[in-house]
Amino acid sequence: MLETLGDANTVALIGLMGGMVLGLAARIGRFCTLGAIEDYLYADDDRRMRMWAIAIGVAILGSHAAMGFGWLDPVETRYLAQTWNPIGSIVGGLMFGYGMAISGNCGYGALARLGGGDLRSFVIVLIMGLSAYIAMSGPLAHLRVWVFPVEMNLSAPQSLSYLAEQLISIPAWVFGSVVGTILIALALANDRFRRAPMQVFWGAVVGLAIVSGWLGTNWVATYGFDAERVQTHTFAAPLGDTILYLMTASGNTLSFAVGSVSGVLIGAFIGSWSKGHFRWEACEDPRELKRQILGAAIMGPGAIIAVGCSVGQGISAFSLLAYSAPVTFAAIFAGATLGLKQLVSGLSFIAER
Repeated sequence: MLETLGDANTVALIGLMGGMVLGLAARIGRFCTLGAIEDYLYADDDRRMRMWAIAIGVAILGSHAAMGFGWLDPVETRYLAQTWNPIGSIVGGLMFGYGMAISGNCGYGALARLGGGDLRSFVIVLIMGLSAYIAMSGPLAHLRVWVFPVEMNLSAPQSLSYLAEQLISIPAWVFGSVVGTILIALALANDRFRRAPMQVFWGAVVGLAIVSGWLGTNWVATYGFDAERVQTHTFAAPLGDTILYLMTASGNTLSFAVGSVSGVLIGAFIGSWSKGHFRWEACEDPRELKRQILGAAIMGPGAIIAVGCSVGQGISAFSLLAYSAPVTFAAIFAGATLGLKQLVSGLSFIAER
């Protein structure tokens, strides 16, 4: 395959397939970060939060099992190779969660809704991708690095699994496998959730999609020729990567990020079409449009500061038990809670006067 397609096209194909699964999970399984938080806070329903717990647990278990078999070496991944900056996780997570609530979707959710014909989500995708790049490598990059410095630290992987191995001599893959199993068991402890097998199924499918990214890109990095990075799904900088590729395709190559973003769109389209939910929608309220632009503009830099979005930190980094994952996820939840409360009470600062 590598000889035929080349490394870049192969990782793009891996991202495409995993992204399609994630798109289907969003449209058919109703897997959604903001939706889960809304249900938990305002509908007294924690089943979609438990879906996230299943996804995280399966991702942790699958990733660490792969480590045990020698199929995944996560030490040089972005989540473990960079020295953890707790302030960045908290500030970036709060920004991302707040922006997600204000705009009405995260990057992953916006892609899924766009695949279902919601043109309002195109604004979120576009603004979030551009604002992420502005903070990552654009005019605000130097300020971001100065305020939230990041250093490489390959000698001490930033993971609870490797910390356990160092402190209590339990192999990292064993520790992570146990943690993943416990998390799945806790999620399934609720009888109401167990009686919703499709939610359990789609939560597990999302976790497996994250593992597929790790396994596929690790295989290419091991046997390929172009030193591809080991990575999996996240939806902040990849939105900007995809926009950039669309503008420079003749002088650029495909990537995992472009494949992943495209896959979510395709999977969401197939899912919405199969359910009879596909329909074109547009924004008719200028105040709603302003709110979506503001939220997306906050989300992009927030995800870059936190080194990941609700999927990137909330599942992908969690799958490796990165130090940053639980802190960032908690900050995203807190930011989203604040944003939702403001939406309920009214956002006077963006209302028309």
